[in-house]
Amino acid sequence: MKTLLSKLARTGAVALALAAGLAVAPGASAQEEMRLDRAPDNTENLASLQHGAQLFVNYCLSCHSASLMRYNALTQLGLSQKEIEQNLLFTTDKIGNTMSVAMRPEDAKAWFGVTPPDLSVEARARSSDWLYTYLRSFYRDETRPTGWNNMVFPNVGMPHVLWQLQGVQTAKYEDETNSETGEKEHRFVGFEQAKPGTMSRVDYDSAVADLVAYMTWMSEPTQHGRRQLGVWVLLFLGVLTFLAWRLNAAYWKDVK
Repeated sequence: MKTLLSKLARTGAVALALAAGLAVAPGASAQEEMRLDRAPDNTENLASLQHGAQLFVNYCLSCHSASLMRYNALTQLGLSQKEIEQNLLFTTDKIGNTMSVAMRPEDAKAWFGVTPPDLSVEARARSSDWLYTYLRSFYRDETRPTGWNNMVFPNVGMPHVLWQLQGVQTAKYEDETNSETGEKEHRFVGFEQAKPGTMSRVDYDSAVADLVAYMTWMSEPTQHGRRQLGVWVLLFLGVLTFLAWRLNAAYWKDVK
């Protein structure tokens, strides 16, 4: 378990000190339509959730808070309090505290023009598919203040804090003529790897899937218990409906 939690260096927390929020910077354009990739469902895989929690603490928690989640709730992922204290407790010394951000909101607004949003329920607000595609769609753009842009969220104020893992990629475009208007259009056709990262593409996609799985779990830790309870409730109601139907037939069978 300890080996799993130590896979990523804590240097990511330092890199994230430069991160801004998921919220778009002032004057940014609306979200561009782009097909979202289906996020793998790892929310029942404890190893993936533990890895995602490590990624979240290392790369997200320096700027983004998760004020609705307490560190001791991570014991639901199969972690002991000692493992949480040794590997995940970076912003506080009390395991019962919430996942608060180290950076002050006023400083974030002064540096980036916007306060990074709380990520407690971001997966519910955006969807896991959106987050999974978003975190894999950053590309180098020298026209942006941070040097990065995102194909899912154009002109986003957040830099690519996972770039050391993924590497640097650029956006590829092709010019084509619109058959209806006859005008030339600049169409996005994919990404091109300009500089490799510490992870291969497959490994990076897997890491992002783990991070998204954790954020999805964090947005509603009781979701699987709720679903299981819902199944039993529906089965009970089905049996009760059948008994009521047969009882009604028995009462009225002699009535003409």
